[in-house]
Amino acid sequence: MKTDTKLNAESKLFEDILKEPGQLALSLKHMLGAGKAALDEAAAVLLRPRPILIVGIGASWHAGMAMQAELMTNGWPALLMDAAELLHSAEVPQGATVVMLSRSGKSTEIVQLVDKCRAKAAIIIAITNAVESPLAKGADVVLYTATEFDHAVSVTTYSAIAMAGVLLAHEAMGNSTVAVQAELMQAIESAGSQIHAWRARIESSGWLGDGDGFTYFLARGAGLASCHEARLLWEEAAKKPATALTTSGFRHGPQEIVRPGLRVGMWLDAERMRDEDMALARDLKKLGARVLLIGQGLDARAGDCVVELPKVAARWQFLLEIIPIQIAAEKLAKIRGEDPDSFRLCSYIVEDEGGLTVR
Repeated sequence: MKTDTKLNAESKLFEDILKEPGQLALSLKHMLGAGKAALDEAAAVLLRPRPILIVGIGASWHAGMAMQAELMTNGWPALLMDAAELLHSAEVPQGATVVMLSRSGKSTEIVQLVDKCRAKAAIIIAITNAVESPLAKGADVVLYTATEFDHAVSVTTYSAIAMAGVLLAHEAMGNSTVAVQAELMQAIESAGSQIHAWRARIESSGWLGDGDGFTYFLARGAGLASCHEARLLWEEAAKKPATALTTSGFRHGPQEIVRPGLRVGMWLDAERMRDEDMALARDLKKLGARVLLIGQGLDARAGDCVVELPKVAARWQFLLEIIPIQIAAEKLAKIRGEDPDSFRLCSYIVEDEGGLTVR
């Protein structure tokens, strides 16, 4: 295992995690303040009787899962697509509404998609943290997330894009986003105050073990955004493979992987399928798996590590539940002697489509 004296100091990744609640509060304030006119315009576009495509790649694609879940839960059909797949393997429906999510607005697939969408008379809504980017300049409506960029691994930029997408869906369905601002601000502030306690709980629980072994992440609904983002955090920060699945999907074959020492991280929805998911957690523990549970109103004895989230409406839980797993990924990197603040092979922004970008 690698060793590095620098790993005794706080990483840039953990510093970004500490800043995340404050940055999200600023983003929310902007979205529902100076940015509210753009949000209203985008919501009006979403109301058009046209196909809705939600498009991103990497962490932004995961963020789109939360927006899609909010729409689909309320009976609004929306297709979530990987940007490269839409670019090379599918056609944009004529006149579609295309919501493009990209923290930099410069990823090559996103930039190329602007022209492809234009050719089909699609209306583009950009959700981005870069108002001068090619995506923003090519979009019809721009929702600016207004946060600082993270050092390397996407932390706040992921969460802010996910938040903006769900705020847009919420507003388009005729709900007042301003009416939930106080609730969200309180929940974000509460989450910020618990970061160090969550870190201590994760570290003392033994859930991460010695950093070896396999990890499965399971969730439902909007929690799938956190679930898939967790898999990416494992790979980008700790340089360790992981798997992300729907909780029910795990029970249709993949459960054969369960052996003593397997790590399983589960997000429990605040309303749906709680008894069933708790039964799964109990059975996993009986079979020797290490179980991490993240959610609201949980029994502290239900898993090897249980992270209780601040009270918030079920539809907004995705905004808080990613933070504990960001903390866990940073800790896993340290256990494994990996540097969570640098990428070995990829660049911060992927601007070409061939091979691996090696610096």
